[in-house]
Amino acid sequence: MKELSEQSSTLARQEMRLAQLELQEKAKRAGVAVGVFAAAGIAAFFGVAALLVAAVAVLDTTLVTWFSAAIVGVVLLVIAGVAALAGKKQIEQATPPVPEQAIGSVKRDVETVKSSAKH
Repeated sequence: MKELSEQSSTLARQEMRLAQLELQEKAKRAGVAVGVFAAAGIAAFFGVAALLVAAVAVLDTTLVTWFSAAIVGVVLLVIAGVAALAGKKQIEQATPPVPEQAIGSVKRDVETVKSSAKH
C-alpha cells in the first residue's frame, strides 16, 4: 500500500506537469493568433484606405493614380485575408484551452488503478 501511495503521488505530479505544459503550448498558440489577427486588421484598414484613395482618384479622372491605388488596395486586402485565415488556423489549434492529453492520461491511470484494485 505504501508503494502504491508513493506511485500515485508521483503519477499525480507528473500528470499536473503534463497539464501545465499543454496549457502553456495552447496559450502560446493563442498569443500568436491574436498577433496574426491584429496584422490582418491593420492590413485591412490600410487596404480600405487605399481603395478610398482610389475612389477619390477616379473622380479626379487621373487613370494612372487611381489604378495604382486600386492595385495597392487589392494587394493589402489579399494580405489581410491570408493573415486572417492563418489566425483562424492558430485559434483552432489553441482551442479548447484544456489539457486534453493530460485528462486522457489521468483517465487511463484511474482505469488502471481500478482494474489493479479488483485483482
